[in-house]
Amino acid sequence: MTIEEFKNKNSIVGRSSEINDITDIVMQVAPSDITVLIYGESGVGKEIFASAIHNASSRADKTMVTVNCGAIPEGILESELFGHKKGSFTGAVESRKGYFEIADGGTLFLDEIAEMPLTTQVKLLRVIETKEFMKLGAETVTNVNVRIIAATNKDLQEEVNKGRFREDLYFRLKAVTLTIPPLRNRKIDIEELAKHFIHSYSTENKINEPVLADEALQLLLEYPWPGNIRELKNTIETAIALNRSGRLEADSFVSLVADETNTYEKRNLPIFLRKTPEEADRELFYRALFEIKKDLMELKDLIIHRQGEVSINGGVKDEKEVLPLDEMERDAIKNALEITRGSKRKAARLLNISERTLYRKIKEYELS
Repeated sequence: MTIEEFKNKNSIVGRSSEINDITDIVMQVAPSDITVLIYGESGVGKEIFASAIHNASSRADKTMVTVNCGAIPEGILESELFGHKKGSFTGAVESRKGYFEIADGGTLFLDEIAEMPLTTQVKLLRVIETKEFMKLGAETVTNVNVRIIAATNKDLQEEVNKGRFREDLYFRLKAVTLTIPPLRNRKIDIEELAKHFIHSYSTENKINEPVLADEALQLLLEYPWPGNIRELKNTIETAIALNRSGRLEADSFVSLVADETNTYEKRNLPIFLRKTPEEADRELFYRALFEIKKDLMELKDLIIHRQGEVSINGGVKDEKEVLPLDEMERDAIKNALEITRGSKRKAARLLNISERTLYRKIKEYELS
């Protein structure tokens, strides 16, 4: 089976070298029972790859159980994982199987493994190594045959150094490690993902598939996607739900991503104390643009409020001469786009206008 066939079979979308490399590793390790640890920010699709590993293994005909360790309260996590006997604690009105027993013969995917309490980590390590555990309140052990796949958005080595994660469990889990890069680092995948989500949503809701305009795609490519693939999917679906024209323009997305763009950049952009020559030149360009904008605004006010006649070559004209505001506005937008190399998001920020307004003006002045 080729990488492309494997991706299609397991709903892995993307053509970047990073995704192809990860898929290749998945295809190699899936047939074995080796433990896999998946790293990646929230929303990058860790569960997709966990499912692909399970589906390509000899356990594919068995159950894959997904457990979000961060979503289960510490007091009941142990019972959820290993089960309990009737009467083992207050409220245990009947015996119950845990996730390990439910996944017997299959795969147990432990998402957000870094959130697991240290006391539970001890018992998890034991069941991984011995393939047996004791239910709460039980007097005998239960044997299971489960493959473990774990995932986290935290650096487990750092968690170990801070005493929040057991080192022995960490080394046991990281037999094979996959690191899924954030969407902002593989923007080549955005177009394919966007079209995939458009097709999926349209099919599920039995509607005509809308067209994604080029300017809308450019906006999606420029946005940093702090929520990664999950955020892209939700944005696409919201835009389609609110759309009535059958065509997704840039305006369909501006209100969904613009506010988050500024928040993300303020939160994540590093501060450079030493600038390279290119960075210094860029900063000078930006400052110059701001000064040009300021001068234009002052000139606008002067023209609008000026009372009197304009003297030309020592003479006096009977009529006032006014510089067209639309020409000034068009030139300012054109200069901003040139300086930012076509980035409409950056140009809107430099001009201190919304992206929605900028897209409207670009269309009005035929600058695209």
